[in-house]
Amino acid sequence: MLQSNTYSGSFSRPTVEHRFLNETNIPSASTDAAGVNSPAETTFADFGLHPSLLRALTESGYTRPTPIQAQAIPVVMAGRDVMGAAQTGTGKTAAFTLPVLQRLMPLANHSASPARHPVRALILTPTRELADQVAESVKRYSAQTPLRAAVVFGGVDIRPQKDALRQGCEVLIATPGRLLDHVEQRNVDLGQVGILVLDEADRMLDMGFLPDLERIIQLLPQQRQGLLFSATFSNEIRKLARSYLNHPVEIEVAARNATAETVTQIAYALTGEDKRAAVVHLVKSRGLNQVIVFSNTKIGTARLARQLIQDGIRAESIHGDKSQLDRMRALEAFKAGELEVLVATDVAARGLDVAGVPCVINYDLPYNPEDYVHRIGRTGRAGASGEAIALFTPDEEKFLLEVEKLIGRKVPRGTLALPPSARSPRRERSTDSRDGRRRDERWRPRTAQQPIDEFFLKPYEPSSTVSSRQAAPRAEVDERPSRADVGVLLGGPRRPLDEAAS
Repeated sequence: MLQSNTYSGSFSRPTVEHRFLNETNIPSASTDAAGVNSPAETTFADFGLHPSLLRALTESGYTRPTPIQAQAIPVVMAGRDVMGAAQTGTGKTAAFTLPVLQRLMPLANHSASPARHPVRALILTPTRELADQVAESVKRYSAQTPLRAAVVFGGVDIRPQKDALRQGCEVLIATPGRLLDHVEQRNVDLGQVGILVLDEADRMLDMGFLPDLERIIQLLPQQRQGLLFSATFSNEIRKLARSYLNHPVEIEVAARNATAETVTQIAYALTGEDKRAAVVHLVKSRGLNQVIVFSNTKIGTARLARQLIQDGIRAESIHGDKSQLDRMRALEAFKAGELEVLVATDVAARGLDVAGVPCVINYDLPYNPEDYVHRIGRTGRAGASGEAIALFTPDEEKFLLEVEKLIGRKVPRGTLALPPSARSPRRERSTDSRDGRRRDERWRPRTAQQPIDEFFLKPYEPSSTVSSRQAAPRAEVDERPSRADVGVLLGGPRRPLDEAAS
């Protein structure tokens, strides 16, 4: 393992031998107080961190680093570019936050002038929730230092963010879109950024983020340190990431796209109508609380949350169509234990750290198998045990096979016995007599039929009065209108009948 170097106060790149770090050269491990394997007899004090950072770690209850922290912190402090991959829930945020703060400490000052607090480290995240969580970690670790931190993301009022940027901050956490909004409004200057961090880098480098990312990188100095951290890295993403980094050191503390051993996985084959009943049965029969249920669509997420509420479960949903304020309220209620179920799209699967989540349910299997790794990483964090349940229909089994191919292991299949009262009403089926094939008909509640008058079922027959009128000869009548009638039509007054007769 590389030893930490004393920081000289500049962002120059020291000469360090390039090597790839993986699980084969991790020192012998022991288990710390949190239950996470870490290198034997290694503490945060061994890295040469600033005393203020060590005090903040002690107050947070952290004494020993996790494997990703033990290997990444010395390399980042040495000024090297890093690509770090580790299982979700193993402390990747602290793996780059602590060395970044350490590198900025020689530049920290107590000046009230915003000019003395320019943006020196930029941390980009793919989601608003992850940006807010990383900002909490940065502020917690830097609470006893003069360093300032700010976070900007969309979906909320931009004015408080303007005020925070105008006061100056050494560490800026942002989502790409809102950061570009502030750049266009000249609220922030990125000309002195010396460290760029891409958290959940596989999504940051996805095609959807690539144009914004390229615009941001053009605003940064050429001489900078680049850090990419994520739980998953595909070969295509690795090639793309190397174009933004300078001879990066790749750090992997586990097999690529691996899932945590503390998470028990199981999959249940069900019909589409029984999925909701299965969620209700699992939550109520096991007395679960703080369960995350993942759905693929925004509409499906909102609908499932409403249905669970109707079934007597305290549930809420978060998805992209909800305002940021509503999403943050839902997350706060979930963290406080006020909700039994949080139904979410993949917007909640990236980096969110909620302590004590006992179970994650994949109501819909993800289309991208790598999202499965992030989803089940919401449970079994920091060495705790957790359970990941997948509900799939016969048509969705292909997605489960792709997941198994990615993680390199078989997900056990199980049988979930639902009580008859918990099953959802099935759709009626009928047979098309023309070709003999079965076709689905929409389920409709049976209603009492109104009696039908037989009169409306008889064929039309003309009445006798109408026939007699048509048979009688027409009397010759002078149909020409009288002058009086014409005058009335033209607006003149009607004369009395006796005057008209005279």
